[in-house]
Amino acid sequence: MDPSSASADGGNPAKAAETAARPRGRSAPRNPERTAASILAAAIREFAEKGFDGARVDVIARRAGTNKRMLYHYYGDKEALYLRVLEEAYGSIRFAERRLDLARRDPEEGIRELALFTWHYFVDHPEFLSLLGTENLMKARHLKRSATISAMHSNFITELSAVLQRGESMGVFKKGLDPIDVYLTIAALGFFYLSNRHTLSTIFRRDLEAPDQIHHWGEHVVATTLAAVKA
Repeated sequence: MDPSSASADGGNPAKAAETAARPRGRSAPRNPERTAASILAAAIREFAEKGFDGARVDVIARRAGTNKRMLYHYYGDKEALYLRVLEEAYGSIRFAERRLDLARRDPEEGIRELALFTWHYFVDHPEFLSLLGTENLMKARHLKRSATISAMHSNFITELSAVLQRGESMGVFKKGLDPIDVYLTIAALGFFYLSNRHTLSTIFRRDLEAPDQIHHWGEHVVATTLAAVKA
């Protein structure tokens, strides 16, 4: 190893890995956070497209503009990276849901907005559904090891439960609604449609990916969910 490189890196393993990953003859500012984010983004695409077994670490590194040494430095092995991808996928939808501000909305409006948000999130983020499908095939083997996933969803369910309880106290929602049942209703209506859109479009000779059909189904999800919860 070049002594000058060791001195420049100050003995920092992350900086040393950055230096090794950088193409020779080029100078670039060290940015570990950006490198880690690039690896994660590339991993999301690779795992969504090819599943866990089909995804390759060297392809992820190449997509991220780095090498496997950097990938292993930041995320460990393939399984650890895949778990981080799952946590990022779930974290993104939970974070986006906060913008709905359900606690400040009229209960009926809140459920409508949650249903529409979930539907359009699924439409706009096919990688999310692909990752869920892959992990379900493996019976949530990786997700069970997550230290953060339960708390992430617990906060969401607590907020949804508060909306349902307010609706109940106002006499507009049924008594004793289970927030998990309500969310499963919303998610199932969207997931089944999108997961089977190609076969269903062929069977029924209706283009389920057409914009008017996407809009129509979103309104159907809302109507079905409200019918299930209203008193």
